[in-house]
Amino acid sequence: MADKLESYRGKRDPSRTPEPVPDQPPEPRGDDTFVIQEHHARSLHWDLRLERDGVLASWAIPKGLPEDPAINHLAVHTEDHPMEYATFEGEIPRGEYGGGAMTIWDRGTYETEKWSDREVKVVLHGERAQGRFVLFQTRGKNWMIHRMDPRLRDPLPELAPMTPVTRTRLPKNADGYSFEFAWGGRRTLVPIEGGRTTLPLLRPLAERFGSRTAVLDGEIVTMAGAEIFIAYDLLYDEGRSLVAEPYLRRRAALEALEIAGPRWQTAPAWRGQPQPVRQAARDQGLPGVVGKLIDSPYEEGESRSWVFLPSS
Repeated sequence: MADKLESYRGKRDPSRTPEPVPDQPPEPRGDDTFVIQEHHARSLHWDLRLERDGVLASWAIPKGLPEDPAINHLAVHTEDHPMEYATFEGEIPRGEYGGGAMTIWDRGTYETEKWSDREVKVVLHGERAQGRFVLFQTRGKNWMIHRMDPRLRDPLPELAPMTPVTRTRLPKNADGYSFEFAWGGRRTLVPIEGGRTTLPLLRPLAERFGSRTAVLDGEIVTMAGAEIFIAYDLLYDEGRSLVAEPYLRRRAALEALEIAGPRWQTAPAWRGQPQPVRQAARDQGLPGVVGKLIDSPYEEGESRSWVFLPSS
């Protein structure tokens, strides 16, 4: 019988990588183990591995498992891996094949409904990955993976930004508002999915999100000659739309993401303190402040729930 790990061994030097490189040919076992590894290689992707005839049949999935049956994801068929890889986590050195950090995203057991050279249909039983999926070959090593069960998540919202009305006087019930600086930047809504985003500035941040799906609301501002994204609202998180949630709950979810870095920050906010925030905006030469009603949902377009107060 041909050694199914010959291609795997040929791409790895056991003296240079911590990956398992067994000396002996594989032996068939129970054919029911699966693992999904998050792989921060040249580009972020997820590796789906299914036990088959003593090895782990493997596909690299750039955007991870699809959560919506209406959207298929690319799955690139790669070389078989040894069964020892089902528990592997570590840093593959740069310059080596697949160099980068690898962690286990999920693992468990699976059932086989169909397995052929061009189509694999399975049911996954993991903590994060559950349900029926089919992998089907399209061309050469390129396959697609399709979710056969109903979608797990709300669809990503397609929204116009919520904008404030302009007022010269402070709200009478200031305690019911949260106040932020008006930055005067370029407003943008940023979807993040599968570790990727359409905004080049935030691509490193998107990769840090891993498989987490989110839609951020904020502005791109220039500080000390560099563009920085200031996030001040969260419209979607982990498969759930937040637009109907009150602002205070969205704000708490945004802060839990801990968005802080050299090119991205979470906007500071102060509840019920319009005067000192407005004075600070004046001192820093900012256009003004925005008061956000703490129990308001996210509404497209101009809304009275948000109030812009000019600095002067």
